Amino acid sequence: MADELRYLLTALGYFTRVPLPQRLAGWVGFAPHYLNAAARYFPLVGLMVGVAGALVTWLAWQLWSPSVAVVLGMAATLLLTGAFHEDGLADCVDAFGGGYRPEDVLRIMHDSRVGAFGAIAIVMALLLKWQLLVSVGEGAGLVLLLAVLVAAHGASRTMAITFLATHEYVRAEGKAKPVAQRLERWSLLFALACGVLPLLWISPMFAATAVLVLTGLRAWLGAYFVRRIGGYTGDCLGMAQQLAELSIYLVAAAWKWY
Repeated sequence: MADELRYLLTALGYFTRVPLPQRLAGWVGFAPHYLNAAARYFPLVGLMVGVAGALVTWLAWQLWSPSVAVVLGMAATLLLTGAFHEDGLADCVDAFGGGYRPEDVLRIMHDSRVGAFGAIAIVMALLLKWQLLVSVGEGAGLVLLLAVLVAAHGASRTMAITFLATHEYVRAEGKAKPVAQRLERWSLLFALACGVLPLLWISPMFAATAVLVLTGLRAWLGAYFVRRIGGYTGDCLGMAQQLAELSIYLVAAAWKWY
């Protein structure tokens, strides 16, 4: 039990900017295998981020317009994660858009600078999230908007983490290397539960539709990553998470709630 708590806190420290108290951080410690064990908690951390974003959205909804409330909720999630996944999206769009050979793609992806392709991708992704969430709030109401927000953060990270079970990490070294080891079966099942159960709470039919869409997106992304670079990188997981989150919002915005 103590080890599992260590892995959860390691995931919280790796995937967010939430600071751990010094005494708690000392108790957790660090070992390379912690990061791989922590990978199964990625979707659970996503649910926590979603809850924080939903709470800020709910509070802001009491004072300002739905549009402003959604932006503030999004800002909260960005602050919590340090735009970790959005950065992966930008790096991937720059690399896949600007490189032809696999080595060129990986070199551009490793560059910390954001190019025009990446900047446009971030702007478009944030604008689309904002408008889709506002649309969900207008069509379904605040409660369902908050439920979709929380579920999307968990399910999108679940979809991203499944690549650890089926695809190869292509860098010899990298920040994601300790994380990117093969997931054990029960770890994968735990991650899937964190992603699917919140969707089911919204609606079984909605959950089935969202899972179907995410499955199709995953198949396409997996084939694309293999074709372009032979596998995935940490940035690819960030891109997958962002596209999965957007996909869930697209389904929710098109859903007939009443």
